[in-house]
Amino acid sequence: MAFVNVEKPLPFVTQITLNRPERMNAMAFDVMVPFKEALEEVSFDNDTRVVIVTGAGEGFCSGADLDDPGWMDIFDGLTVPGIARRAMKILDDVVKAIQGMHQPVIGAINGAAIGGGFCLAMATDIRIASERAYFRPAGINNGLTSAELGLSYLLPRAIGTSRAFEIMLTGRDVGADEASSIGIVSKSVPHDTLLEECLAIAERINGFSQLGVELSKQMLWAGVDAGSLHTHMNHEGHAQLFVRMTTQNFEEAIKARKEGRSPQYKD
Repeated sequence: MAFVNVEKPLPFVTQITLNRPERMNAMAFDVMVPFKEALEEVSFDNDTRVVIVTGAGEGFCSGADLDDPGWMDIFDGLTVPGIARRAMKILDDVVKAIQGMHQPVIGAINGAAIGGGFCLAMATDIRIASERAYFRPAGINNGLTSAELGLSYLLPRAIGTSRAFEIMLTGRDVGADEASSIGIVSKSVPHDTLLEECLAIAERINGFSQLGVELSKQMLWAGVDAGSLHTHMNHEGHAQLFVRMTTQNFEEAIKARKEGRSPQYKD
């Protein structure tokens, strides 16, 4: 059984599904390693312009696999601290792979996003939640820290410091409606329409320049990390000039508008 499914529900749209529903798609290594490999492969698929990440069954991802996280050859000969560091690097690289994809990544959060699963959700570019979804920073409930896999970086930037601190320090569940109201997700939708909503967003994005979309994603994340407005505006300006001066996209947009049709960007 494949624990990660990759399919194309629409032209130029690739859906990557975590597929171990009986364990709520927990982050065992035999799930996360092929998931990372799929992300990296799809990133360089030039026929993919938007990626949708979701989970099979009732959960998006339940975080650490408490039953059987699995074993990898790279752990051989290491003590527990060394194994832990290697294991954390594997999971860190999954989060980085999502953000590093050329394409926008839509998180279709179909159910529980717990611990590391909350982190995976926050790493996606656009998040749409099923009404059944909920988010929980699990570490604090297990005598650990709720700061893991980038969550203490991503969540405050998405929803503000006070809300993020309150959620991460109490370890409480955040339901879909609240997640929508405070900005964890763009919106909450009926469970049966979740993928339909995500595909509609993907189709709209697909109508724009592939190059323009990829650079816009990069600029948005660069803006999150920007040290100053001046620095980031220079960065934006060079990206805009690159597309403007090396393609005919702008001319095509003007021509299409005058002719009352949709533009056909050739990049």
